[in-house]
Amino acid sequence: MKPIVYIKPGCPWCVDALNYFKRNGLEVETRNVLADREAMERLLKISGKNKTPTLEYGDFVCADFAVDELLAALDDAPEVKEQLGLRD
Repeated sequence: MKPIVYIKPGCPWCVDALNYFKRNGLEVETRNVLADREAMERLLKISGKNKTPTLEYGDFVCADFAVDELLAALDDAPEVKEQLGLRD
């Protein structure tokens, strides 16, 4: 299962998140919610928000995050952090 990151082009937090994932060797599937209506509908369903970036990995969802906020959320879900292979 590959993590999904919902993004909007030009979003600086999305750029930071994608750079973080790349630096840590995590392959993610990106979904541009501005170009893909189904992706926007899914984003709204899982998070209740239209904000990006949002990470979906199984039942784990972290909506509208900066990288430090994602890491804090992953600290509360250590099994997900381990599965993703992410470090601080």
